[in-house]
Amino acid sequence: MRSRIAPLLLVSMLCLAPSPAKAAVDAASSETTWMTVLLNGHKIGHEEIQREQVGNTVTTTQTLVMTIERSHKAVPYINVSRSVETAAGVPISFTMTSMMSATQTKMEGTRLSDGSLQLVNTAGGQTLRSVTTWPEGAVLVEGQRMAMQAAIAHPGKQYHLVVYNQASQEPMDLQMQVIGNERVDLRNHVETLSHQREMLRGAENTQTVDLWLDAEGNIRKGSLFMLGRPMDMIVCSEACAEEPTQSLDMMNSSVVDSPRYITPDMLSDFLSYRVHVANHAIAMPFARTDEQTVIDLGNGEWRINVYRAKLDGQNPPTPADTQPNAWLQSDASEIRQLAAIAAGNAQSKRHIMGNLSAFVSRYLSQSGLDIGYASAVEVARDRRGDCAEYAVLLAALARAEDIPARVVVGMLYTDRYDNKDRVFVPHAWVTAWIDGRWRSFDPATTHFDTGHIALEIGDGNPWHYFNAADEFGSIQIDAVQTFPEIYDARGINAAAGSGDGGTLTGTR
Repeated sequence: MRSRIAPLLLVSMLCLAPSPAKAAVDAASSETTWMTVLLNGHKIGHEEIQREQVGNTVTTTQTLVMTIERSHKAVPYINVSRSVETAAGVPISFTMTSMMSATQTKMEGTRLSDGSLQLVNTAGGQTLRSVTTWPEGAVLVEGQRMAMQAAIAHPGKQYHLVVYNQASQEPMDLQMQVIGNERVDLRNHVETLSHQREMLRGAENTQTVDLWLDAEGNIRKGSLFMLGRPMDMIVCSEACAEEPTQSLDMMNSSVVDSPRYITPDMLSDFLSYRVHVANHAIAMPFARTDEQTVIDLGNGEWRINVYRAKLDGQNPPTPADTQPNAWLQSDASEIRQLAAIAAGNAQSKRHIMGNLSAFVSRYLSQSGLDIGYASAVEVARDRRGDCAEYAVLLAALARAEDIPARVVVGMLYTDRYDNKDRVFVPHAWVTAWIDGRWRSFDPATTHFDTGHIALEIGDGNPWHYFNAADEFGSIQIDAVQTFPEIYDARGINAAAGSGDGGTLTGTR
């Protein structure tokens, strides 16, 4: 939906584009390259890239090291990805391992003899295997380097490149543009490099990454925007790359101010939000749900109406909404046992879902903010976490009870967060298919109210959660209105003549 370079998922930009190691032509060769990672000019981490060629096999290993701050506690984050390809750039296999505190996840992919892709996802000690189709023409690190190298000699050229994204496990159809040679400052020296721009265009947004390449197609610098701020990865020495870093406080970077204090009474009924999104490349920054309508007013202006009543406007569930996956392991014995206990003697799905949500609210402690993003089994065992862990566990319990469930990522109003008053903070909750509609449940706060604004809906994969967080740096809430404030005598006349989306859609 949004930037494929997601904040806390922290997939290295160079996992999505080739590493800046020099092309190897020997029968056996290896080289290591270091890069520093800067956000808004501040060093937040580094990456080590190792490229090794043995005979006809090229292996690229990329290790990203960063420190994430959650609730004023520094937590190390390490992401290691490895791509194995032929010297001609044909994908053979890949792995990606993410470690944050005590939490580790691993994704493995292998091309089978028939050309299909075998995937193995491991989280919380639970392994999920599947076989899917390899996207036609998709490449990994070495294949992308070769394609970009071939384009260097053609300034102004535009071409397409399909790159397999290991983190989201889906292809990205990139539109590439060769801008031309430029003199580029690389920390302690200047090089003449080929500037190429890659754009991922979707129905809901366009993400742009600028790359500067040497003559072999190796990346020497990459730039994009994250959380509304410039993020750069620049080649440098090992000593430069391993210099001290500043921890990245994702929550404080993602807080959105509220223009007014929102009372409990206001949160218990309809609310309408007038929102400005500075990044116009995000074509659909908010999700339409059975409790939320979204009106595009143009020029980055949006009206979001949040209801507690029934809308019945969204599509019914698909079979995938009740199936286990690598993050919602609803078929695991621990999850099934907890679901049976939590559901109790309830008969209707609405009653069961209410019992499950209340159970999760009591079962977890919000003291475990250093665990990264845990799977449902890990949450069930550790009984710690924040809103993401509450949501992941509840969605898994719901699916174990054969209730279609999805994880919603968005914003939540709070009177106070840290040293800030009246703000919206990143949040996650669950939407479940109950009585013919999608109904929200929030075990972290014990209830759903109209202080929840949905940005993205997913299947529990952290890609969705951290992807949505990238939008916060672009959001400004300009106004919050109640039903009476919109529909008093003056408001009716203004809405009728303004054409700005003041009229509500949907039913109450």
